[in-house]
Amino acid sequence: MKKRLKVAVVYNEVDPSIYKKVDDEFEEEQNFVPYFEIDDLTPMKEYEIISKKLKRIGFSSYALNIKDDIYLFLNDIKENRPNVIFNFIELFNDDPTLEMNIVGLLELLGIPYTGAPALALANCQSKILTKKMLNGVGIKTPKFFVTESPINVINHSLNYPVIIKPAMEDASAGIGNNSIVTNDALLIERINYVLKYFEQPALAEEFIEGRELNLAILGDENPRALPISEIDFSTMPEHLYNIVSYEAKWEPHDEAYHKTIPICPAILPQTIENDAKKIAIKAFKTMQCRDYARIDIRLSENNELFVLEVNPNPDLTEGAGFMRSMEAANYTYSKALKKIIDLAYKRGKRNNKKHWLVEGY
Repeated sequence: MKKRLKVAVVYNEVDPSIYKKVDDEFEEEQNFVPYFEIDDLTPMKEYEIISKKLKRIGFSSYALNIKDDIYLFLNDIKENRPNVIFNFIELFNDDPTLEMNIVGLLELLGIPYTGAPALALANCQSKILTKKMLNGVGIKTPKFFVTESPINVINHSLNYPVIIKPAMEDASAGIGNNSIVTNDALLIERINYVLKYFEQPALAEEFIEGRELNLAILGDENPRALPISEIDFSTMPEHLYNIVSYEAKWEPHDEAYHKTIPICPAILPQTIENDAKKIAIKAFKTMQCRDYARIDIRLSENNELFVLEVNPNPDLTEGAGFMRSMEAANYTYSKALKKIIDLAYKRGKRNNKKHWLVEGY
């Protein structure tokens, strides 16, 4: 009988209690109609669900919360000896820049893992470096400048409106309706806000009016673009800008969450669809992503394509983002998870990966 691959679904949630529901349902006073059903699915439950689905399709799988404890992680690897780490770790000690160190450790130990390598995670962590690398190979991004110190006056050549972002965050952290500004006074105010509260450089870039496209890229040596997903802003109220803010992504009780509606596959002219996929694959390769990534692109009102973000290891929640495109490409959720694991395991075999954590450390 063929031995089942052992897969560790690894994540890092130090304080699971923060996900306790504040209230049981929407307040009756909501002045908008919810589009999505709200549930109490926490990240911990999501990873357990992923582990259970993997078991049903033939893997020996378990979920592991390392809780900021690297020794807990190492002891588990030594005891359980997983064949593949399904890597869901996005930060360590509350520091997203340490995300790359985890996979660096796995490289040293010779354990195959899913998703981007350390260099890709490091490069994509910096929006500034990402833009420079993409611009260097001819991929358009919105015009920008960076500020590292508080300012009282400003001199720039950007056209308003301008959007200000923390330069080292992902998952839309620090991006809200107030991030878009229309004059110098508001620009200075928002830059100083980002510098103070996020303690990192502030990135200011021209806001591209138009359509927002999410391109899921799948593969390792031969990546391919999946059906394009679009964020439909047609029901967005006038007081909110057409952006996928932090609230739109992560706050089920916020209006923006229910007004950024995905459409997959997006309806696009064939030439634009082809161009967007070519750009996304080129961005994927330029940033040295692997297995799966999501490239966020704006299609301007005059049909120019601008890359906004390169997201290695994006959210794999069923029905969200990346998985929406996988479903449109005729992958069931379980089949999609298996595909990502297979990519990592075959890469390990191809590179003759061997576990070094045998006798201790």
